[in-house]
Amino acid sequence: MGSVLLVVHLMVCIFLVACILMQRSTGGALDGLGGGSGASSFLSARGTGNLLTRTTAILATLLFVTSISLALYYRGQAKPSASLVEKAAQQQNIPADNMPSAPTAE
Repeated sequence: MGSVLLVVHLMVCIFLVACILMQRSTGGALDGLGGGSGASSFLSARGTGNLLTRTTAILATLLFVTSISLALYYRGQAKPSASLVEKAAQQQNIPADNMPSAPTAE
C-alpha cells in the first residue's frame, strides 16, 4: 500500500511540475513548445488557461492528499535512533583499567 501511494505521489509531482511549466507567463515558460502558437493551438487562449488552471488546482489537491496520506501511513514505523553525539560518546568510552594514569609531578 505504501509503495503504491508513493508511486502515485511521485507521478502527481511530475504532472504538477509539467502543468505549471506549460502555463502562460510573462516570460513565456514552455508555452512555445507546441509549434508556432504554442499550447494555445489546440484550444482557444482562454480555454487553455482555464484547463491548465483547473488541472493545476486538481493536481495540487492530490499532492496535498497524497502527502498527508503518506505521513499518516508511515507515522509509527520509524524508530528514533540515538543522536550522533550519543553514539560518539559511547564509542569514546574507555574502560577505567585501560586508561593511562595521570602524570605525576616529580
